[in-house]
Amino acid sequence: MPTAPVCRPSLSRLAQELLPVLYTHRLLTAAQLNRLLRPQTTSNRYMRSQLQALQEHGLADATVRHHNHVGELLWYATALGADAIEAGQELPSRSYRITERAAASALQEHTLAINETGLAMTEHARRLGDECGPLSWDMEVLHRVRDGARHGDEAWLTPDAVLRYTRTDGNERRLLNFFIEVDRTTMSVARLAAKLHAYARYATYIPQPAPGRSRHSTNGDLVQEAWRERYPTLPRILIVLTGAPEPVLARRAWDLRALAAADTRLQRAAARTPLQAGVTSLGLLGKHGPFAPIVTPLLGEDATATDVLLQPRSPAAV
Repeated sequence: MPTAPVCRPSLSRLAQELLPVLYTHRLLTAAQLNRLLRPQTTSNRYMRSQLQALQEHGLADATVRHHNHVGELLWYATALGADAIEAGQELPSRSYRITERAAASALQEHTLAINETGLAMTEHARRLGDECGPLSWDMEVLHRVRDGARHGDEAWLTPDAVLRYTRTDGNERRLLNFFIEVDRTTMSVARLAAKLHAYARYATYIPQPAPGRSRHSTNGDLVQEAWRERYPTLPRILIVLTGAPEPVLARRAWDLRALAAADTRLQRAAARTPLQAGVTSLGLLGKHGPFAPIVTPLLGEDATATDVLLQPRSPAAV
C-alpha cells in the first residue's frame, strides 16, 4: 500500500511520503523509516535530511530515545503535521495524536516494538511477493465489546495494532487481518491471558438493539456479532514477545497457552466462533518471517508450532 504524499512544493517526494507514516505510526527511528520507505539503501543520511526538512517546516519533530541508545532520535508528526494530513482526507483521522510529552514518555520502546512488528511483516511481504506496506497497520483501534455503562469489564477492546496483509499464492490472493499484541516482558503472563479473555468477548459480542428496535436487521436477518460488520473474517490474534532471551520468551509462550486452556470463556468462544490466537517472538518473526513454523497456537489441543495462519501443518511439511 503506497503512502499518501503531502503536497507541498518545497518538500521532496520522500519528505511528503514520510509525514503520513509518522502520523499513522506515532514514533519511529530514521533507520525504521529507511527500511519502510527506502529498503534498497543502507545509509540513513538522506532519510535524516528529509526528516529535518519536515522539522524546519514545523510538520515533524524529534525526541531523544531513552533506553540504551545514546543520542538516537525518535520522530513524530507535530500538531501542524497532523492537521496537514487530516486536511488532505487521504487517511482516516486518528483520535490520538502524539505530543511532545508523549513522545518522550516511557511508551517509547513499546511503540517502537509495535512498529518493528509491522516492519518485520512488511519486509517479508516484499521478499514473498505479498502485500503489506508502510501504512498497513494502525495502532490502538477501538472495538466495542459490551453495551451499556455497567461497572466491571471494559466496554472497549484496544489491540496494540490491527495489521492487514495480502497473501499471494499462485493465482490466489488472500486478505488476512491480525490483532497484534506486543509484550516486552513488562507485564505478567496472567495479564496477557486477560487480554485473550477480552478477545473472546469481542468474538461473541452481539450489539443490543436500541430501545424500541427489533433484534432483526432491516432485511429481517438476526443481528450478528459486531466484528462481521467490520471484517470479512475474524482477525487472528498474534501475540509478539520481546525484551528477553528466546528461552525465556518460549517459557512465557507455554505459560500463556496453559492459562488460555484454563479460561472456560475463551474455550467456549473458540468453540462457537472462528477465534484463533498464537504467540511468537519478535526475533523469530524478523528472522524467519510469518509463514515459517514460529507460532505456538494458544487454542486447541494441537500445540505444534505453525505459522501465522494458525492452521495445522500437513504431514508432508513436518
